[in-house]
Amino acid sequence: MLYGEPRLTRDIDITLGVNVDHLDRLLSAVHELSLKPLPQDIESFVGETMVLPTLDKHTGIRVDFIFSYTPFETNAIQRARTVIILGQNIAFASPEDLIIHKIFAGRPRDFEDVRMILIKNPNLDILYIRKWLKKFGQSSETEEFLKNFEEILKTASV
Repeated sequence: MLYGEPRLTRDIDITLGVNVDHLDRLLSAVHELSLKPLPQDIESFVGETMVLPTLDKHTGIRVDFIFSYTPFETNAIQRARTVIILGQNIAFASPEDLIIHKIFAGRPRDFEDVRMILIKNPNLDILYIRKWLKKFGQSSETEEFLKNFEEILKTASV
């Protein structure tokens, strides 16, 4: 919504910048916020997925807490941009890091989001995006992250 075409997804992704050793602290915060954890076996689910999905019972909005501590995610958190919403400072991923996340997710709607972000933000650091996608591609035999990005980049430049 911030960098591309607004669309309602009815969920919020929060990247934590810590590993799953902090699950107990997160569960305390989830309880304080009156959020309902969705998995039956929370520890097993988080251990497998590195995500704690929760639900705000009042609004029906899903809030996913993502455990992350890779060099890319640590860097992305440091590069976050602060936006003031209703008097609160909210940190959002930079458009470049958002593109990398969406290319990595690889769903058609994510690719369309990438295209719109590229169109609406002409001064992006394309070299930074290519660097990280190339690194991810080197560690994966099945994914072609950089190739997918380059194909989207061509359609956004037309």
